[in-house]
Amino acid sequence: MGKLSKTAVAAATRPGRLCDGDGLMLVIQPSGTKSWVCRVQKNGNRRDFGLGSAKTVSLKLARERAHEIRTWVEMGLDPVFERRKAAGIPTFREAAAKVLSQHRKTWRNEKHEHQWLRTLETYVFPHIGNQQVNDITGPMIRNVLAEIWLSKPETARRVRQRIGTVLDWAYASGYRDSEAPMRAISKGLPRQPKKDGHFAAMPYSDVPAFMVKLRKRESFSRFALAFAILTAARSGEVRGATWDEIDLEARLWTIPKERMKAAREHIVPLTRPAIRILERCEELRIAGCSLVFPGIRRNTQLSDMTLTKLLKEMKEPYTAHGFRSAFRDWVSEETEHQGEVAEAALAHVVANKTEAAYRRGNLLEKRRLLMDDWAKFCSKA
Repeated sequence: MGKLSKTAVAAATRPGRLCDGDGLMLVIQPSGTKSWVCRVQKNGNRRDFGLGSAKTVSLKLARERAHEIRTWVEMGLDPVFERRKAAGIPTFREAAAKVLSQHRKTWRNEKHEHQWLRTLETYVFPHIGNQQVNDITGPMIRNVLAEIWLSKPETARRVRQRIGTVLDWAYASGYRDSEAPMRAISKGLPRQPKKDGHFAAMPYSDVPAFMVKLRKRESFSRFALAFAILTAARSGEVRGATWDEIDLEARLWTIPKERMKAAREHIVPLTRPAIRILERCEELRIAGCSLVFPGIRRNTQLSDMTLTKLLKEMKEPYTAHGFRSAFRDWVSEETEHQGEVAEAALAHVVANKTEAAYRRGNLLEKRRLLMDDWAKFCSKA
């Protein structure tokens, strides 16, 4: 028989804890709110489990819940997991939706979310999408990955990471009683072929002739690629450029931190050839469109494959990103410009924290001279 009564629970107002026995306590906050807590101790470990507000959970129900928790602990079960299970275990698809919703706030653009969802829909949901997360085993995950592990190694690694993220959430939320054995799963898959990890880059000596070839026709995709080459910017930064980021009078392009890989604002000095591209884009500007290099549909960016497709059409076996490497090689081999200026132009983060602390400026004027020299080199053919 417990120590508390229904009347005592209703009359309790003094902040503190009133014990009913067997670990069940009524907790009264300074604000006057009351709630039930069950304290359980086993093998030297003590844990408190909330049982709900005294407004909605009666003394009788609190005792029943406390008894249930003590029974689970004695049986070696995790009460949090058991209560979640009683409330309904989500499927992998449902858990993935929860993870996407929570991560959305931390991602800088919708592209990342789209990639997440697309890989799960294509490679994971057909196999384990309708499985409850507590039923998903290591062999199941391995079978999902095995189909693409060698044929699409980079995609497979991303799928592995995303499955692990969803199941980690499920474990942390009490829906699984163990973590997914991702390390063991990887050990059970064959070794993937090695890649050098570099983007295919055009030799910098070929860039001037390529720029001539690029200017033979006009399109926003050609303007965007030429602008990317002249500014040594990432293609995503160029494709997302808006007119409010451009200051033609000051010859500056200010990319907000939300669109930068390192999440830091980046200021790009604009050369005369780059400004000529912008002036031509302004002449062709679509009314009401804020994008400098719009896609086919109004107010829509060029897709990330547009520049790749353009290079293929021009029969060039290189990537748009590779022109950043060409620029860096040119700086090292053909100029006297300092390496730190080139790294600043590429918006690379300084790896050495001590060095970074002493290099807080953006080296803008030195970068302006560097980019002017690069523009002259690109235009010499």
